[in-house]
Amino acid sequence: MRNRQDWRRGVVTRAEGIADDVRLLEFSVDGTLPLFDPGSHSNFRVSLGEGQAVRTYSCLPAQAGHISVAVKRHDHSRGGSRFMWGLEPGTTIELSVPENRFELGWRAPYYLLMAGGIGITPIYGMALALQRRGLPFRLVYGGRSRRVMAFADALEAELGHSVAIHAGEAGERIDIAGEIAALPANGELYVCGPIGMLNEVKEAWSAAGRPMGRLRYEVFGDSGLFAEGPFSVEVQGLGRSVAVRPDQTLLEALLGAGVDMIYDCQRGECGLCAVDIIEHDGPIDHRDVFFSAEEKQEGTRMCACVSRLARGKAVIDVGFRA
Repeated sequence: MRNRQDWRRGVVTRAEGIADDVRLLEFSVDGTLPLFDPGSHSNFRVSLGEGQAVRTYSCLPAQAGHISVAVKRHDHSRGGSRFMWGLEPGTTIELSVPENRFELGWRAPYYLLMAGGIGITPIYGMALALQRRGLPFRLVYGGRSRRVMAFADALEAELGHSVAIHAGEAGERIDIAGEIAALPANGELYVCGPIGMLNEVKEAWSAAGRPMGRLRYEVFGDSGLFAEGPFSVEVQGLGRSVAVRPDQTLLEALLGAGVDMIYDCQRGECGLCAVDIIEHDGPIDHRDVFFSAEEKQEGTRMCACVSRLARGKAVIDVGFRA
C-alpha cells in the first residue's frame, strides 16, 4: 500500500558529528532531484545482521542534487543508526527521492514550532523557510543537554529571539501548555519529538480547545518505554508463529513470514497496519500517535509498524479469513 517510491543511488559527500551522538550525512544523488519542502523525508536501504531493511530520516536543507540527514546514534538501535553511523565519504547507498507527510500549511497568521531532541531535524528547515518568507513564528527546542542538541548554536545565531532553547541538565523544560496558550488564534503548531512529548502536546492542545486541524506532528518509531527485545506472535487463522527480532518491527517480521498486510506510513500515524491483540503475556510498547491514550490502555490493538511487545508472546488477528 506504499506509494511508488523513486529509489536512487547516493554517494556520501560529507559525514561529521554535529552534536553528541548526532552525525550529519550528506549524499550526492544520481539523476535530477526534484525540489522538496521542509518536513520531507527519505528512505534508506540499510544492511542489518540478517539482511536489509528500510529506515526513514527527515531531510535537512541541502544544496541542489543533494540530500542531507542528521542521524542520532541510539543505544538500543534496531540497527539503522549503527549502519548510518558507519558510512564514510565515498560510500554508496540506495535512498529514495524525498516525500513529504509533514509539510507546512502556509496558511496561518502565526506558527509555533516545537522540537524534542533529534526531532529538530524537520523543524530546523521549517524555521529557516518561515524566516525567509518573513512569516511570524516561534521555535521552542528542548533536549537533555546542550551537548546533544543539534543546530542549537546555529539556530540562535540565525533566528535570534525567535528561538528558545531548553536544556534539561540546566533544569529547563518546555512549558507546553504555556506555549500553546500564548499562540495567537488560528495559529498552527508543528511538533516533532519522542512519543511522550507528542502525547503531552496532544493533551494540552485538546485541553486548550484548539482545533485538531491546526496541530501537525511527526513521530520517530524508535521512541518507546522499553528497549527493543525479541518477542513472538501467533497469527490467528493462519496457524503460524512469527518471531520478531529486536532489530525489526512487527510489520517487517509479518511481511517477511509471508503474512499479507495492509500498511502505508510505517510511522505510527495512519493506523492501516493495526492488528487486533487477542491475548498477550508481555507489556505492549505503544509507539504510535494513531490510537488514543484510552485505546492504548485497553491493549486490544496496536500499530504493527512501530509498536511491539517488550517481551513474551501474543496472539494477533491481522484480518485473515479463510
